[in-house]
Amino acid sequence: QVQLVESGGGLVQAGGSLRLSCAASGRTFTRYDMGWFRQAPGKEREFVAAVRGISPYYADSVEGRFTISRDNTNKTVYLQMNSLKPEDTAVYYCAAGVTNSRPPRYSYHYDYWGQGTQVTVSS
Repeated sequence: QVQLVESGGGLVQAGGSLRLSCAASGRTFTRYDMGWFRQAPGKEREFVAAVRGISPYYADSVEGRFTISRDNTNKTVYLQMNSLKPEDTAVYYCAAGVTNSRPPRYSYHYDYWGQGTQVTVSS
């Protein structure tokens, strides 16, 4: 069982930066792919970024602006978000899924989800 707790969301102006954190419980953090997804009002949840081992994956919409990283010692995954745009406004969710052959870009790969943290980017 893995529990995930996100933090770091908030209100920021366009062009600004935020760093999201996701703290995980459990003893086998390194077994898991870690992902970030987001859901805007009236839209479906969408993939943002993931890390499998040391390999990152990004949605095209955030490539070059967001950076995902993980600290296995502290069982934490981060999402550094730069050059934020109003269209980045959403609830951001952290997710964990056991590493396997499934592509880490899809939500069905993940078994555990955090409660979400709101990110609002004003224009």
